[in-house]
Amino acid sequence: MEVFLTIVFFTIFWAAVAKYGPILFTKQPHDDLVRCIFLLTAVVCWLFWLCCYLAQLNPLLGPKLNGNTIRIIASSWGNPIKEG
Repeated sequence: MEVFLTIVFFTIFWAAVAKYGPILFTKQPHDDLVRCIFLLTAVVCWLFWLCCYLAQLNPLLGPKLNGNTIRIIASSWGNPIKEG
């Protein structure tokens, strides 16, 4: 549930940047260019954030630990590995 809420929050945030960002620069000679820049900035930042966030949820590569380290961690967590 918290993953969904996080994605919704940041989507709303970047949508607000895209929609209300150009209001900060009203009556400029290049209004269309400013709107385009804010829109592209918001879309690219949101997409970059989404890719990074989703990549951390299910990483392709895990930590590379040797057998001794795994046994030490397992015993410190109270789950010793049975040799055999």
